Amino acid sequence: MAGDKIFTEHLNGRVAVVTGGCGGIGQAICRRFASEGAQVVAADVAPMPEALQSSAHYFKHDVTSEQSAQDLMAFVEQQFGHLDVLVNAAGIEIEKTIEETTLDEWQRIFAINVTGTFLTSKYGVPLMRKKGAGSIINFGSYDGFIADPGLAAYCATKGAVHALTKAMACDYGKENIRVNAICPGFVATPMLESFFGDSGDIESLKQEVRDIHPLRRYGTPDDMANLVNWLAGDEARYASGALWVLDGGLTAQVQQMKL
Repeated sequence: MAGDKIFTEHLNGRVAVVTGGCGGIGQAICRRFASEGAQVVAADVAPMPEALQSSAHYFKHDVTSEQSAQDLMAFVEQQFGHLDVLVNAAGIEIEKTIEETTLDEWQRIFAINVTGTFLTSKYGVPLMRKKGAGSIINFGSYDGFIADPGLAAYCATKGAVHALTKAMACDYGKENIRVNAICPGFVATPMLESFFGDSGDIESLKQEVRDIHPLRRYGTPDDMANLVNWLAGDEARYASGALWVLDGGLTAQVQQMKL
């Protein structure tokens, strides 16, 4: 037990890979998996944070590279023999309309957010097949259902991840490989800080955005990790092909604030 958190070690002996594992949400997922007894690989182009060194193995991974995806899964097979859980959490955001977005920017965000999910899953599934089961958890967004202004390419990538999640769930369910997507709203991470950028009175804007949430707060990386942790384990054995919206009730409303 740590503080008011009770960990059950329901992932004891499982092997988990988290892409974007060194980011804000990724770190929270890695720490939670480790606390639940899993062997965790944080796969990221960013360096391993000191805070994760006792919780996860590190593999430098470029999600846009097919060779990197193959090398990552070869590492997992060599170290552990199989894979139980894959979390595709790597992602970026571009804050532009389609007219402002260059073709290079469009292709880059699709390469990271969509192709990265495809490649890591493509080479992860065979290692799950060796175990006879697995759980893949992709990261979509509430922006894959509705849209915020100035996020055209980002919204498009998340819609693609949602569709890919459902297709993968249909293809691999018969092999007991479950596929779901987490669809966060506003989460307190460096990406959210980038979204606000230099917007004048930033603190007032942040409060205004908080206040449009029925729960009157942003999500935290630990909020995301809690749901990912459940989806990774056997308690979620009948959950597949679902898009799990975790946004503090934001998209339950008829009208939101115009940013």
